[in-house]
Formats: sequence, structure tokens, C-alpha cells
Amino acid sequence: MASSKEIRGKIKSVENTKKITKAMEMVAASKMRKAQERMRHARPYADKIAHIAGNLAKANPEYKHPFMTKNADAKAAGFVVVTTDKGLCGGLNTNLLRATTAKLKELEAAGQKAEVVAIGNKGLGFMNRIGAKVVAQATQLGDQPHIEKLIGPVKVLLDAYAEGKLSAVYLCYTRFINTMKQEPVVKQLLPLDANGLKREADAHAWDYLYEPDAATVIDELLLRYTEALVYQAVAENMASEQSARMVAMKAATDNAGTLIGELKLVYNKTRQAAITKELSEIVSGAAAISS
Repeated sequence: MASSKEIRGKIKSVENTKKITKAMEMVAASKMRKAQERMRHARPYADKIAHIAGNLAKANPEYKHPFMTKNADAKAAGFVVVTTDKGLCGGLNTNLLRATTAKLKELEAAGQKAEVVAIGNKGLGFMNRIGAKVVAQATQLGDQPHIEKLIGPVKVLLDAYAEGKLSAVYLCYTRFINTMKQEPVVKQLLPLDANGLKREADAHAWDYLYEPDAATVIDELLLRYTEALVYQAVAENMASEQSARMVAMKAATDNAGTLIGELKLVYNKTRQAAITKELSEIVSGAAAISS
């Protein structure tokens, strides 16, 4: 059995750890509220541009944007993998990377190679470890995503798809459901399906006047649409990260409190046993002297 001094040292160590996890829980809770607010503010823009893209796709059938054309002959697929820069957020990254790996294996079995854009340190490290071809990366985004930092890396895959080098582009991120639940998502970003795009539920057909011309307007709009999807994915992932970290740190704090209670019980038993032993030695010594 450990000595009383060793047990006191363990108790002190766990108490220090508990203070750290409690502080991290409070910081994550503060950042979580801001991240959720930012994510919810971005959703109306993403929904509106999705409606416009859907209407344009149906309103001008004579022009076919490259993002809506299937590249059947391409032998590679692109992946935009959105993860966190830091850990200590439970199984958030593990669940997403497991779903991404399953999709990679599925495409590999079909004879497709993969080109990856990694957003976040955790995804970048994982893709390098499994030997995936990382063509671009964006790390250290901070607590607030900036579209300027995301456009460059993502455009590498968008340009490759427009040139016919990729058969599809997939977006992998963690969707925020609520504070206790986050869901890994692997969805197809390109090619865009005109039937799958959101459209206004109107009885009449939509049409637009294009200035300077339909090709210029639709090219620019669909590029902005794909960028909006990526930005929304990063915002969702950041909200999920802070929620998962808050829950993980709360669990760690609770576990530390339980462990401290158990260690204190062991310490009291050890101390009681030591006192009992000393009393027994005193009584035995006194009995030996009196006899």
C-alpha cells in the first residue's frame, strides 16, 4: 500500500488537473456560444444562395456550368476534410476521420485515387500518416473562420474538377446538431445536381436578365455557392468543436472529483491504520516495561 505522503501527492496532482479542466470547460462554454451564433448567422446566406443557384440552374438550361458536368473518365476524387487544430474534444475528429476513411476505401475499391485538401491540423496529420495525397492545406484558423484563408486551398480542387481531372469532390465535416450531439458528414460537393439544389417553391418558372451574360453570372454565382458551402462547413465544425470540448472537459472534471474522493478515502484508511499501529506499539511497549 502507498504511503500517506504518496497519496497526498496524488491528491494534489489530481486537484491541479481538475482546476485546469474546469478552466478549459468554462473557456469552451464561452467560445461555444460565439461559435454557435456565428454559425447560425451564416446559415441564412448559405440557404439563400442555394435557392438562387437552384433557380439559375433550371432557368438557363442552354448553359451548362462545368460544376454540373460529370467527369466520368477522371481517375481521382477530391476531398475537403475539415477537422480541428487542437485536441481534447472527445471523439469529434475520430468519428469524422473514420467516416472519411470508409469513403476513401470505397473509392479505392472502385479504382479511384484521392486528392485531399486538409483544413485543420488533426486532419492534415491523419492524412499524412495514411499516405493520402494532400494537395493543399489550411491550418491555424483561430476561433473565427475567414473566407480569405479558405478560398485558396479549396480552389485547387475546384479548378482541378473544372479541368476534368476529378470525378467528384466531397466535403467532410462535423455538423452541429445541438450541444450534446454532433454528426460527421461526408457529402458530395461536386458535381452539383441541378435537381438537388434548393429552389423557391413557386408555381411559376424562374428566369433572369443576365448582365453582362449568362455564363459570367452563373460562373461567378456557382463559385461563390461552393465557397459558401465550405465556409458553412467550417463554421459548423467550429461550433461542434467547442461543444464537444466543453462536454469532454466537464466529464474530465467530474471524473477528477470522483478520483479525489476515492484517494481521500484511501488516505484516511492508511492514516487510520498507521495510527492504530502506533497505538499498538505503545501499548505493547508499556506492557513489556510493566512486566
